[in-house]
Amino acid sequence: MLVPHLTTAMKGPILDLEKRVLGAMPIIEHWFRSQWKNHAAPFYCSVDLRNSGFKLAPVDTNLFPGGFNNLSSDFIPLCVQAIMGAIERIFPNAHSILLIPESNTRNVFYLQNIYVLQTLLRHAGMSVRIGSLLPEITKITKINLPDGNNLIFEPLQRKGNRLGLENFDPHIVLLNNDLSTGAPLILQHLEQIVIPPLRAGWFTRRKSQHFAFYDSVAHEFSELIDIDPWLINPYFAFCGEINFLESKGEDCVVRNVDKILHKIQEKYAQYAIKEDPFVIIKADAGTYGMGIMKVKNGAEIRALNRKQRNKMAVVKGGQSVTKVLVQEGVYTFENLNAAVAEPVIYMIDHYVVGGFYRVHTGRGVDENLNAPGMHFVPLAFETACLLPDNEAYPGHIPNRFYSYGVIARLALLAAALELEQI
Repeated sequence: MLVPHLTTAMKGPILDLEKRVLGAMPIIEHWFRSQWKNHAAPFYCSVDLRNSGFKLAPVDTNLFPGGFNNLSSDFIPLCVQAIMGAIERIFPNAHSILLIPESNTRNVFYLQNIYVLQTLLRHAGMSVRIGSLLPEITKITKINLPDGNNLIFEPLQRKGNRLGLENFDPHIVLLNNDLSTGAPLILQHLEQIVIPPLRAGWFTRRKSQHFAFYDSVAHEFSELIDIDPWLINPYFAFCGEINFLESKGEDCVVRNVDKILHKIQEKYAQYAIKEDPFVIIKADAGTYGMGIMKVKNGAEIRALNRKQRNKMAVVKGGQSVTKVLVQEGVYTFENLNAAVAEPVIYMIDHYVVGGFYRVHTGRGVDENLNAPGMHFVPLAFETACLLPDNEAYPGHIPNRFYSYGVIARLALLAAALELEQI
């Protein structure tokens, strides 16, 4: 497999961070085990990371991951084992799952994700069928995929407080739909276990809440291994009552952009970092890389043109943006074949089961890569990668992966705490 090359010199805080993480591995794993005893991990989760060479931090956490088709097939056994463990914890007697996907049936890549997810669940010993929320799915519908496989979508049937299909009464309802536009009545007040729970949907969940929990987790973890929390934790602020089309609520955004830029510049000076600080403004709810923009000065907010304002005004499902997360921008200095890349880590229950690089040939190191034109390359987990990058080990695979998994699990723990409080 291809292994990304870190273009920055292997010196400075990120190398020290990796050494500390590896040196503290027994302490870290013991700490995680104690956390999972007290907090139930989400059924599955993906975390977008950014590795700037001087900072490694999560920038987004998705509780309805839609890229299982981008994982290496080598890690199917690991995924299956994790699913079996999760089901044993949630409902040990379960043997049937109703899988409910997004409604974007024209997105072939997403459909391939559903096919892989269904396959993983079946390998875990579950009977799996797919129920669609689309009103036009009124009968069994076969959808052919480009690779020769196919999916069978069926109309949902609700009887009392149970949801199922024709001749199928499942034990578990598994959502791979982020509920951006709300929780349909047909999904509410079910007596079956619904995972993730409805409250994990973007109609209630907020990124600002998640990163508040992550901030707490990151500080506790940083004390555990004696590091500066900033190395794994992006600064952020929240602004509500925003209307980009009418230029309302912008004072809050401008003020917080400049405040965060100042804080970043102080850290850059502390670590002798020569890059220019930047801030990402993103819708406080939603996914698919919509409602995101980069700024390097608060004044840029007031100078947005009509096209930029339209882009920031709505997100997936046509939902209006009224609240935003103002987040420290984290550079990504990783690349594959001279294209900018960022790691996305996948977890099932509290286990890291793989990941991939989101790669974009048309974007820069300070830009959002979750945009049209991106492609994906599976992460190479061929070795344990326990040795730090060092000239003493020429040709050794760059030691990124354990650190990736640790930071991703911190975000997973933050999501667990978040769901307990919603």
